[in-house]
Amino acid sequence: MITTRADGLTLDTDPARIDLDRVHHWLSTDAFWALGRSRETVAQSIAHSLVFGVYTPDTAEQVAFARVVTDYATFGWLCDVYVARESRGRGIGTWLADSVVAALAPYRLKRLMLSTVDAHEVYARAGFSAVSEPEKLMLITAPATSTVPTDSATGG
Repeated sequence: MITTRADGLTLDTDPARIDLDRVHHWLSTDAFWALGRSRETVAQSIAHSLVFGVYTPDTAEQVAFARVVTDYATFGWLCDVYVARESRGRGIGTWLADSVVAALAPYRLKRLMLSTVDAHEVYARAGFSAVSEPEKLMLITAPATSTVPTDSATGG
């Protein structure tokens, strides 16, 4: 999917176009939810997600990123939404959220969720609302550094 705004910014879902170094830098140094995230983890998350990049018209420099973890049938999780600091205040975040919702509409997902601390109004403009029954949701939060359990009998 490729969409272009009136100001020339382009949104593209081609994972090959994502600037991995730039996205890793943004997430690992400036996104409070992903501080210290390794480049390998960012690469793996991109490889297993539907990704959205926003690019400038003149240099094709990436200025925003988002990804959705989805089964394309029932559920999606919008995450790692980031707009470069120098590009904020231009409606890119709202456009990105609207584009994600539009891209997933044909799949008729039962739920598309996200978590936000401070951008509720941005996502509300794209149709998101607070969870009506949060007591139904549960969560496992992994420690900052987790290890994969091993079977002592097999070493695997």
